[in-house]
Amino acid sequence: MPHINCVEDEDADGQLAELIARWKDANPGRSRFPGILKCFSARPDFLEQVMNFSYEVHFRDGHLTRRVKEMIATYVSALNQCEY
Repeated sequence: MPHINCVEDEDADGQLAELIARWKDANPGRSRFPGILKCFSARPDFLEQVMNFSYEVHFRDGHLTRRVKEMIATYVSALNQCEY
């Protein structure tokens, strides 16, 4: 299985630490930065673009509410046996 070296929350500094803090501020009650985003931790410049795009596409209401999008994502992840 492929392995991606990721920077852990407590080891982050600079731009990466700022991005993790921004995510935690936007997601109170969740103590750890998610692995699906953490895999971009070696490239904080790219991680910021991924986060911005994700918020625009996934977390903004449109034809579907965020709640419906989250339910679809959860169902698809379960079908794919994906921990995310």
